[in-house]
Amino acid sequence: MAKNKRFKKAAEGIEPLKLYALDEAVKMIKDRAKAKFDETIEIAMNLGVDAKQTDQMVRGVVTLPNGSGRTSRVAVFAKGAKAEEAKKAGADVVGAEDLFEKVNAGNIDFDRCIATPDMMGLVGRLGKVLGPRGMMPNPKVGTVTMDIANAVKGAKGGSVEFRIEKAGIVQAGVGKASFSAEQLSQNIRAFVDAVSKAKPNGTKGTFIKKIAVSSTMGPGVRVEPNTALA
Repeated sequence: MAKNKRFKKAAEGIEPLKLYALDEAVKMIKDRAKAKFDETIEIAMNLGVDAKQTDQMVRGVVTLPNGSGRTSRVAVFAKGAKAEEAKKAGADVVGAEDLFEKVNAGNIDFDRCIATPDMMGLVGRLGKVLGPRGMMPNPKVGTVTMDIANAVKGAKGGSVEFRIEKAGIVQAGVGKASFSAEQLSQNIRAFVDAVSKAKPNGTKGTFIKKIAVSSTMGPGVRVEPNTALA
């Protein structure tokens, strides 16, 4: 009951159907993020695509200018010099066949997974384990690469992957309530720009239909899409 009261109080002053300019929406969200922890600021975008069609897939990665506020545990499949490069860059778990056995047994103590191209024959066999968790390395989002150092550094906190869901929605965390309003607006514009650039070639009509931002425990605020474009 107390939770519902807090939510209703936070929702006061927000018109559910109104489209707010991004900077105003961010300020409203920040002012209402009163939880005892540093709430994540999240974005949800409704896109004008049919997510069931393979040629309508929207997927990519964006490096947020002010970081995500989250430090992820990163695993890297690599050997030799590339394995050493991964360790120096701050990877939490590095390995090859040994890491395969660990992951295949269900021991997944990481949030992001990266691999060098030569390791994909091995990593590909983990599709049933990593795929459902959205962790399968993919060259389209920069997680199958020879540039291991930059991939690890990005995955550790600055980069955010996005992938359209069945309902045509893309969601992601774009910062923390402790960020300044300017930092959050910059991150959101970078995210929206990246999603916009990932528009499938065959898409017709309006691509970005709706945008809403919210905090972990707070209400959503609808955003006028044009104000969120970089």
